[in-house]
Amino acid sequence: MKRYNITVNGKTYDVAVEETGSDSAAASSAPVQTASPAPAPTAPIADGTKVSAPMPGTILDIKVSVGDTVSEGAPLFVLEAMKMENDVNAPCSGKVVSVNTTKGSTVETGTVLAVIN
Repeated sequence: MKRYNITVNGKTYDVAVEETGSDSAAASSAPVQTASPAPAPTAPIADGTKVSAPMPGTILDIKVSVGDTVSEGAPLFVLEAMKMENDVNAPCSGKVVSVNTTKGSTVETGTVLAVIN
């Protein structure tokens, strides 16, 4: 089964598509699809320097927690986009005042992932 993120009318869905065999019986049946809305951010956006998603993708890992002190350039998140893992780094030094996403969330370009103050 393969998983895809599909956006329809501004709403993102996590879709699983079942692959079928190449024989004639399997080729005539349609793939089975399931869809569920992507999780929404859980924390309100705080004041400070906002760390935004540079591209659409899926959050694979969150490397910081609220209250952590980070230095400029430190990795905060791992974002999977186009089958590549990309680090989202801190744009400045400071204290993490909010984390606005969860592991496994689908995000769009510009989505605020965290705030550093």
